[in-house]
Amino acid sequence: MADTPSSSSATAPPAADAASLAAVAEAAPPEEITLVVKWCGQEQTVRMVGDDTLGELKLRICEATGVLPKRQTLLYPKIMLKSIDDSTLLSSIPFKPNGKISMIGTVEEEIFVGQEDDPELLDDFDFEQNEDTPIKDKDVYKQKLKRRASQYKIKLLNPCRKGKKLLVLDIDYTLFDHKSPAENPKELMRPYLHQFLAASYSKYDIIIWSATSMKWVELKMEQLGVLGNPDYKITALMDHLAMITVQSENQSRKKTFDCKPLGVIWAQFPEYYNEKNTIMFDDLRRNFVMNPQNGLVIKPFRKAHSNRDNDHELVKLTHYLLSIGDFEDLSRLDHGKWESFIDDSAKRRKRS
Repeated sequence: MADTPSSSSATAPPAADAASLAAVAEAAPPEEITLVVKWCGQEQTVRMVGDDTLGELKLRICEATGVLPKRQTLLYPKIMLKSIDDSTLLSSIPFKPNGKISMIGTVEEEIFVGQEDDPELLDDFDFEQNEDTPIKDKDVYKQKLKRRASQYKIKLLNPCRKGKKLLVLDIDYTLFDHKSPAENPKELMRPYLHQFLAASYSKYDIIIWSATSMKWVELKMEQLGVLGNPDYKITALMDHLAMITVQSENQSRKKTFDCKPLGVIWAQFPEYYNEKNTIMFDDLRRNFVMNPQNGLVIKPFRKAHSNRDNDHELVKLTHYLLSIGDFEDLSRLDHGKWESFIDDSAKRRKRS
């Protein structure tokens, strides 16, 4: 195991702002970077490009080793990597070709936990205000999306169905209260979950996409009785490795965060899914910043024990999904007004 570099010999590159990140990425084709990660007596080769960030390097290391980014301590000669922000471009860090990074970190093993909430992002801000160019339209993030779509392998559980629309669902606070204590995970399941999934399945293929590890996704879905349910089938599972890192400058505040670009799915199943037939539910708006026209912000399900009897969100959303299930282009709807839509639909039915 490599010794930790002393602070006297450490050199960290200056933090780059969003404008300079984009300028570097768009000025020339991204340079390929190959690094070797040493961990537990083994070496893993990780291939990146210059406009990837340190945070994305950690995601790739996670894919190779199973150690979550938050568990990784990276050591590299003469560079204090732990002092460098995750949004820093790899091209601005003086890695040598085939440079060797030592990592200290532990695989979750029997501990299946979600990623910790980021205290700076808990309130979820509005990304599109004061952005000169929307995040989804920036070339640097379009290129990241293309690379992620080519690198990530979606865990397909059941065949895609021709003619069905696509429903993409988050887990934490969308289907499940992952913070409240309980002896049985089903006590934290959102009310009407199975009825919601069964009804939606008549018109939609269903993909579960969580910002956590695949082991956690599989475990929770199994514990909640979602996998292998006789009334519906889950098409695929996705985890945090399918996400990309972006940066927002909303109201002069620079925020770096991961999001869920639906283009990863569309690129791998173009004959089945696209922006016209896809809708995504998540309690965090930032997760669909790359495809805001396809996102619906669901009310978070927290404090399950006290809110279970009063939470009817999935019942109402079932009505919405079935009401729009035959629409040709879901991206032209304003999903932010979904409750008004079902109210208007109910009034029309009464008049008829």
